[in-house]
Amino acid sequence: MYQSINLFDAAATLARRSGARAAVIAANIANADTPGFRAQAVDGVAAETGSGVTLRRSRPGHLGGTGATEPRLSDRPGPAAPNGNTVSLETEMMAAAAARSDHGRALAVYRHAMGVIRSSLGGR
Repeated sequence: MYQSINLFDAAATLARRSGARAAVIAANIANADTPGFRAQAVDGVAAETGSGVTLRRSRPGHLGGTGATEPRLSDRPGPAAPNGNTVSLETEMMAAAAARSDHGRALAVYRHAMGVIRSSLGGR
């Protein structure tokens, strides 16, 4: 019943997206000393806008997307170290803070929506 409420869908999408971003960031940091490792970033409309919320697509090719539910990865631009590694810990820490903020926002939206439902049912 509650799965059809768009607010829950938006919160779940935002939480999934921020979780995927956090996993990619963790992999980048884990490979910070690996020679030749190319830093990755989550690609897509939400990653480009920085909002963390995906836009609704009317068809798979709409907005340049593939229609896939899994986020796409791309190489994170940046200068390479002498060993060919492109991971910048400063960039990764900033990206981790943004992903954490997006995840916190998703939880806040979910909690608020649950509060509204509880209130409408006469709960506290």
